[in-house]
Amino acid sequence: MKQGLWIPLRRLLAAIAAAVMMLSGAIAAPAEAQSAAAAAIGNESFVAAAVRQVGPAVVRIDTEKTITRQTRDPLYEDPFLRDFFGGMPRQPQEELLRGQGSGFIIDDTGNILTNAHVINGADRVVVTLKDGRSFDAVVEGVDEVTDLAVVKIDDGEDDVLPIATLGDSDQIEVGDWAIAVGNPLGLDNTVTLGIVSTLKRTSSSVGIPGKRLEFIQTDAAINPGNSGGPLVNQRGEVIGINTAIRADAMGIGFAIPINKAKEVKDMLARGETVAHPYIGVQIANLTPGQAKRSNEDINSGMFLPEVDGVLVIRVLEGTPAADAGLRRGDVIVAVDGTPIRSADGLQIKVENTKIGNTLELKIQRGDRPMTVQVKTAELREQAE
Repeated sequence: MKQGLWIPLRRLLAAIAAAVMMLSGAIAAPAEAQSAAAAAIGNESFVAAAVRQVGPAVVRIDTEKTITRQTRDPLYEDPFLRDFFGGMPRQPQEELLRGQGSGFIIDDTGNILTNAHVINGADRVVVTLKDGRSFDAVVEGVDEVTDLAVVKIDDGEDDVLPIATLGDSDQIEVGDWAIAVGNPLGLDNTVTLGIVSTLKRTSSSVGIPGKRLEFIQTDAAINPGNSGGPLVNQRGEVIGINTAIRADAMGIGFAIPINKAKEVKDMLARGETVAHPYIGVQIANLTPGQAKRSNEDINSGMFLPEVDGVLVIRVLEGTPAADAGLRRGDVIVAVDGTPIRSADGLQIKVENTKIGNTLELKIQRGDRPMTVQVKTAELREQAE
């Protein structure tokens, strides 16, 4: 090979070798950084750590309820016999209904927090712990308005029961991690991961109107059987009670904030009735557009004020609202100086007051603004 060609070739080979060495260094640096990061945080994920903390306190709840149905005797399905005997007698027939849900132990006496709809009306409640032990449980208290209940087990031993740590739902924010733990579809100890999608979702938007709750919305998968189980944060603290899903949507679940449960759990554990204030009206949302369309309808039975507020559809007899002079067709636009734009908002406002307190309602009756004073009473008094 000629000397003139050899020198450029050696230079080319040297340049390639240098480039390879630089590339190897660039690849090694991120790998070393990743190894250092892995060593710093350990091999366990925060989800595993959270579940290890709360998991033993999560229980499966199985229920049984016997109902009686009136059924026809198959003999009378024959047209000839039915015509001959001139009737179709019915016979009572008992049917055993089984249900399943979740819950979690909240103290060392064996009290378990769950949803009211999981155990309400059950003749028998059986609680199964993660370690496989099963106990017949006693229903201590139920509050249908908040859909919360407390049941109790007695292990009869000196063993310390695992207890879930209750967090602070007022401190969570949209985007925080959310871990759902429970027994969906009979699959024990199932864990799903998501985030807090939004806060203070109203009960009507969740699809369970009549509950005075503002829910945590999450995309952590919640399925039948998850009801009553805990929704926990990345530290394994309970921030909510898994309660409901939207049947018409995927990846949307709802949980009752744990701070709401803290308000009533001790009363339920003592077997006390949770008192809820009410004023005694049936209501609906109203917007100026809705009112205008109703007023333009020649078949409409009343003139509605074209304002944002809550329309009184019916005033129940013998209630605080009736005593205060509220009427069908009134539109509530403010309570104690706070504007009211939805029926859920009015329910929450009433729920957050005390029984016997007086609320100042600003209403629109036709074209006249008015103010009425309504003294709240206990909801269960009307039920009786």
